[in-house]
Amino acid sequence: MSNLSTKDIKTGGDGVSKTLEPGINTCKINNITLEEFKFKEGALNVMLHLEGEDLGSSFEGFFINKDKPEAGRHKGKVGVVKLTEWAFADGETKSKVPVSRDQELLKSLKQLCVSLGCLKWLEDQDGKHANVQSLFTAFAKDKPFGNTFFRFCIGGKEYVNRGGYTAHELFLPKYSKEGVPVERDDVQMSKLLKFNADTQIRKKKAESIETFGSTASQSGSDFEL
Repeated sequence: MSNLSTKDIKTGGDGVSKTLEPGINTCKINNITLEEFKFKEGALNVMLHLEGEDLGSSFEGFFINKDKPEAGRHKGKVGVVKLTEWAFADGETKSKVPVSRDQELLKSLKQLCVSLGCLKWLEDQDGKHANVQSLFTAFAKDKPFGNTFFRFCIGGKEYVNRGGYTAHELFLPKYSKEGVPVERDDVQMSKLLKFNADTQIRKKKAESIETFGSTASQSGSDFEL
């Protein structure tokens, strides 16, 4: 009988998370989709499907297509990040100024194109689309941002996942005079927002012990490809 070997012990990735987390992340955009916001009819969220930098051969990321494992795995952490914290919807401000969902979507897309360096693509789409959904579909298909990595400042809203642990619903903070939430890697003067957990993480409200057990399984959802 041979002696026990302690060489080449596999540790299963050393516990490295496969998903993106709030903070400053360097990512590429794999896809952009529109998603209905179920709590308000007609409201939409813009979802950025991001992948972080290559973490090397020891990292075992999610399958690119879980139904086709032969397609391989993502080389970096992945996450679906909302373009804005709040969904786009028709309505009005507190001072009764009308708000148009589609106009706000167009403004946000222009801001994003400026940050990604593909404003010309947006200008070339003038008159080519019947609605904003068609425009976003073309943006995702044409990928004028290319297979390029950008710097993102990512915020998050806490929730309890299926395993009972705190996770984050990810979103980009607002553009402001303090900076932008995304920029190209090659900009000479960075305007990227500094990550501030106090303002860019929405904490989950504390629950009483009596109600926690019944609500934890209903809050949020795990990331799935």
